[in-house]
Amino acid sequence: MTGTDSPSAASWFSLRAFLAREWSYLLMLGLALFGDAYTSISHAPVRSYWLALCPIFALVCIGAGWREAGITRQRFHLMWTQVLHWGAVLLAIELTLVADVAHMMNADSKALSALTILALGTFTAGLHTDAWRICVIGVILALGVPGIAWLEQSVLLIALIVVAVIAIIAPLGWMMYEHRSDQSATAS
Repeated sequence: MTGTDSPSAASWFSLRAFLAREWSYLLMLGLALFGDAYTSISHAPVRSYWLALCPIFALVCIGAGWREAGITRQRFHLMWTQVLHWGAVLLAIELTLVADVAHMMNADSKALSALTILALGTFTAGLHTDAWRICVIGVILALGVPGIAWLEQSVLLIALIVVAVIAIIAPLGWMMYEHRSDQSATAS
């Protein structure tokens, strides 16, 4: 068996094929979640980041529907509707981040608001382009909104649970290690 026939090589090639096929959708998901995480950590407004995501998402959506569109007229319609759709999403995000509205929210709520609008825009763009993967990205982003909010509120609880589990497992592991050491010492 050669090095390329091994199971690990086969899984590597299937992973590479998956990434090559799905990279644009993973990029959408990663960029949106990165924006929310960065906003939550830095507590700085990242208005330009959220607004820059709209054209990127529009290009991915156009790319997803391009092959299905077929003829030039359908492709023009696809581009036009996606430009209008993502322009509306961009405007909705901009309206939530306008100075008067933004003063009523902290950085976390601004990020979650932008992520919610982006999730809705992504899901509806997937419906319009008949691209189920884009719909899935929209659903994942939408589910991420309450998930991220819960995580931010529960960080102390999660840390406490992790410390408690370590406090229980570490002594048990140490006792097992000591027991094995004693057995190997008596066996010699």
